[in-house]
Amino acid sequence: MKLWKIFGIGIVTSMAVGNNIADEEEDEHDIRAGDRHWVDLNFSYNDWITLGPSGPKRIRMPESEVSRVSDGSTSEESQDADYVSVSSLSPEVENLIFARFPRSELWKTSVINKRCLALARSGELYKIRKEIGVYSPSVLMYASGQSTWWEFDREFSSCRRLPFFPSDPSFLNGDKETLCASTHMLVSGNEMGDLVIWRYELAKNEWCKGPSMITPRCLFASATCGSYAYVAGGMASGPNAEVFDVAERYTPEKGLWEPLPSMRKRRQLCAGCYMDGKFYVIGGRDGDVELTCGEFFDEARNTWELIPDMLKDDPVQSSHSPPLVAVVNNELYSLESSSNHLKMYLKESNTWKQLGQVPVRADCHRGWGVAFKSLGDELLVIGASAAYGNRVAVYTCCPSSAESGELRWRALDSGSNCPTNFILNCCVMVA
Repeated sequence: MKLWKIFGIGIVTSMAVGNNIADEEEDEHDIRAGDRHWVDLNFSYNDWITLGPSGPKRIRMPESEVSRVSDGSTSEESQDADYVSVSSLSPEVENLIFARFPRSELWKTSVINKRCLALARSGELYKIRKEIGVYSPSVLMYASGQSTWWEFDREFSSCRRLPFFPSDPSFLNGDKETLCASTHMLVSGNEMGDLVIWRYELAKNEWCKGPSMITPRCLFASATCGSYAYVAGGMASGPNAEVFDVAERYTPEKGLWEPLPSMRKRRQLCAGCYMDGKFYVIGGRDGDVELTCGEFFDEARNTWELIPDMLKDDPVQSSHSPPLVAVVNNELYSLESSSNHLKMYLKESNTWKQLGQVPVRADCHRGWGVAFKSLGDELLVIGASAAYGNRVAVYTCCPSSAESGELRWRALDSGSNCPTNFILNCCVMVA
């Protein structure tokens, strides 16, 4: 049992290992610091849950602080005076300290005082993390059989449930597409016959509706670059829907979409990525025509450039998913859903190099239900694994390992925490 005193507010943490009876007995008694009583704090969906045999951390705090965190109000006077008298640091230095907390610990800053609560909810901490280069990716996922979204840390060692989705059943149960921009996650889907977007804001830990795209669409390509999200192509909803060549960019600081020049080709069921400072759109269909070309948007020149035969060697499947692509260290990789092989794009020759087998069954549903993403300097793949009874398994791989002649995939989860075999939506948020 350890007692930590942070700027006048005590936080007790205990880690249960095996059956430590002494710790359990101690937990059953009130712990006092001065005249303060200590109680267990339940943060509901705000709390991060530690996965694995070690169990979750227990967080305790004074009763006077519990009501403020639980419902935003307090029945007692603020403890800010106590906090100010203890801390001799300037707010700027404190902010730099808080910004270095691990992502899963950032919520603790909100219980220190009102200033820190406002700081946490304003998103300023995430701006500071970006400025000082302290940020980490997390995986946000919505799977079949689940009723809400979950956020996992990079190692899939802890997770938390996001707030319940406020949309109607038609949106929840229908097809959805997801992308991230800074600390915003945008989920596009059909609500009562209209294509709409719901937005999750990490700093506020809440869902908001909108803003809708200038041209609402589905089956589009998307990519993230820093504080921007790009979309292109796709199609309108409904029968005989038009296939689009239009593109847009979302800026989370403004909460607005802005138009980009139109692509060279109309395309739906296409994939997007950001590489070499350019937004790439790859493959897709124009009506019944399979497109093997790609193209990229050069922001400096404000034009699209076509790449003929970029996917000419890919086997064509009916009812297939968009191409599964990801960029790591500015190199483009593809998971071939028909063979479960990983390939690397050779930019100079406009060809692909085979790297080896991927330990998931992307061929089960022609690429649907598989997440293939970049996770920092690694590739992340989530999908049904034959090795674990077709449950969802999570693997990462540093693609440079292929230079030694063999890909080294690292299993992060073998299905114990993801008891499903189909991933509906998945995106990576870096903050």
